[in-house]
Amino acid sequence: MSFAPVSTRPPKKFAPTPFSWHQEIELDIATLTNMGQGLGRLDGWVVMVAFALPGERVRARVFRNEKNFSEADLIEVLQPSPDRVEPRCPLFGQCGGCQYQNLSYPAQLRWKQQQVAELLQHLAKVTHEVLPVIGSPQEYGYRSKITPHFEAPRDGGGVREIGFLKAGRRYDLLDVPRCDIATEAINAALPAIRDSVRQRSATFKKGATLLLRDTMEGVMTDHLALAHERVGPLEFEFLAGDFFQNNPFILEAFTSYAIQEARRGGARFLVDAYCGSGLFSLFGAREFEQVIGVEIAASAVERARRNASRNHLENCTFLAGSAEAIFAEIKTPAAQTAVLIDPPRRGTDPNFLAQLFAYGPNRIVYVSCNPATQMRDLRLCLDAGYELRQVQPFDLFPQTKHLECVITLERPQPIS
Repeated sequence: MSFAPVSTRPPKKFAPTPFSWHQEIELDIATLTNMGQGLGRLDGWVVMVAFALPGERVRARVFRNEKNFSEADLIEVLQPSPDRVEPRCPLFGQCGGCQYQNLSYPAQLRWKQQQVAELLQHLAKVTHEVLPVIGSPQEYGYRSKITPHFEAPRDGGGVREIGFLKAGRRYDLLDVPRCDIATEAINAALPAIRDSVRQRSATFKKGATLLLRDTMEGVMTDHLALAHERVGPLEFEFLAGDFFQNNPFILEAFTSYAIQEARRGGARFLVDAYCGSGLFSLFGAREFEQVIGVEIAASAVERARRNASRNHLENCTFLAGSAEAIFAEIKTPAAQTAVLIDPPRRGTDPNFLAQLFAYGPNRIVYVSCNPATQMRDLRLCLDAGYELRQVQPFDLFPQTKHLECVITLERPQPIS
């Protein structure tokens, strides 16, 4: 079975070496990259093949030559891995949303653990135990938010594809009538929403991104609508289009672990430095004498305050901190304070880290959906004198290359 789309001629920017356009090659796959691609070598040259698995021999068709590697589409699996399984979604191999539906779930977790360990060694320049990845209770049907796209109608026709980017492609959309990693509520609502878009084709002058978020109110499509989500004993309010973790089945365990790691060092106070709508802050309120959430966006701060009030938590304070003085209003003693940071995918910036190190908390818990930028920042924390205590990945995104990782750091206590 071929996984590869076919194009008759190379793009204008195609580099013709070391392989010609659509040259077919055979190679053995040795490992998985952290982008979810199988990686092998042919005469020493690295070739990445999406949907190929370690231990397999495959036939592939080259579609891109970069400076140090090539990328190829999977044509045929000549010798399959024992971990290969039948994908659930009929679009797997065409859709760019999932990378691992063909890999058994236990193997997904093992490879994600190995990938974190490799990033730790290569980017942070440290060898440390990476704990086994904590898997999601739901391997499919877990995602509570999806954002399908469509392009503007062409040549007087209607909206065509409504879905996600094709695998390995930067612009081409694939029509996706159902997403197997999305919740059943989202999949039940999706057909009517797709039909509505196509019926209104004439009103669209450009493409757009849709929102489907599964909430306590049902599936919401308005980015500005007020949504609610329950995580364990707590209830959260947020705008439907705002960021909120979208695997509710593992979220309580994930959040509770991060808070317990912050508490384990004996800290009495918690600073949640990227608090958003207060997810970690509110869970921390049950464990710490005082929780201080800091967020640059004033609207998020107000939302966090309302969430604390909604859950009757009176030991939470939320501050709208500026990028230049994030810790200026933090008065708790650093030696008795843990700082939890959960930055966006790009990680933190040098200005933030300089302020963090100047404050000097007893313990840092760093939560990230991008272990690569996390390891970059970890190196700076180690250089500032912190010691790495624990590395715990969580699989909030089964069937995909993505994961969350929680790293615990501690400032060594002086010898008396």
